[in-house]
Amino acid sequence: MHVLILGGTAEARALAGLLCPHARVTSSLAGRVANPRLPEGEVRIGGFGGPDGLARWIDEHGVDRVIDATHPFAERISFNAAAAAATAHVPLLALRRPGWVPVEGDDWREAGSLEEAAAALDGLGERVFLTTGRMGLSVFADCPQQFLVRSVDAPEPPMPARTEVLLDRGPFTLHGERELLRSHRIEVLVTKDSGAAATAPKLQAAREAGIPVVVVRRPPAPQDVETAASVAEAAAWVMRQD
Repeated sequence: MHVLILGGTAEARALAGLLCPHARVTSSLAGRVANPRLPEGEVRIGGFGGPDGLARWIDEHGVDRVIDATHPFAERISFNAAAAAATAHVPLLALRRPGWVPVEGDDWREAGSLEEAAAALDGLGERVFLTTGRMGLSVFADCPQQFLVRSVDAPEPPMPARTEVLLDRGPFTLHGERELLRSHRIEVLVTKDSGAAATAPKLQAAREAGIPVVVVRRPPAPQDVETAASVAEAAAWVMRQD
């Protein structure tokens, strides 16, 4: 059995490790990170050329099962995967990690997009910790605040005029996030609802420090696709399909 896993997330890597002893596994990475952490099994990097290209690749490489384990904000590939799987007549599962949920003490401001997040910054604070990734920084280019931008790879302009870049890769610790907020005198946090445990400590650190958080909601995802909320559920689905 040949399983195609879409995505370079931690869940995708863990799933590849679970499946490799039992199946041929190919993991497809978008190629947006210069030095990605590679999963077990075969790896391909780069796009497919839309849903038709993905459907052809599935057919040409004898793929039996497709798992969409992409980042919650990788909107286009999820819809492409749904269309391609339907065209190629192969089962598709979406591995969607649960989103974050505010708890007592949180001061969250929801935004439907990066543009809304940028507009929400007025009056919240002067020093902004921006953890939405290196893509889309142009949205904040005209903001007058001072930004600390954390990303795996260096971002490219345009970006805010007053920007300090911190190159780092999770998982992050609560102690480290507390120290980062303190040492950089952060007054507001902007993040996407990625839902990953590896990056969740910043939310607790912000809660403890009384820092408001602008949370960008997830984009729409295909609704007619079977889903799993954990790596174990996804692995069990593959085994059931065999």
